[in-house]
Amino acid sequence: MSRMCELTGKAVLVGNNVSHANNKTKRRFLPNLCQVTLISDVLGQRYRLRVSAAALRSVEHRGGLDSFLIKASENELSMRARLLRRQIVKKSAEAAVAA
Repeated sequence: MSRMCELTGKAVLVGNNVSHANNKTKRRFLPNLCQVTLISDVLGQRYRLRVSAAALRSVEHRGGLDSFLIKASENELSMRARLLRRQIVKKSAEAAVAA
């Protein structure tokens, strides 16, 4: 499993440690990933996702998993999140037609 956020696409960055003597050695900047369970209101199910702490704040700010995924572009989502997004869009479109 890669060290990548499933919702925002935030991944490992590479840089340098720079010492006082200006020696440079490679280092990795790892994202703050958390294993969380998010609930989809439209689908009525729980989903376990590996999400960065910043993405978790963004999900809460936008009003939940469903609204976050609808507003997100598919380029930065993982394959599981893309599938989940398509299901949410399809289900909400069916509900709009029925109402």
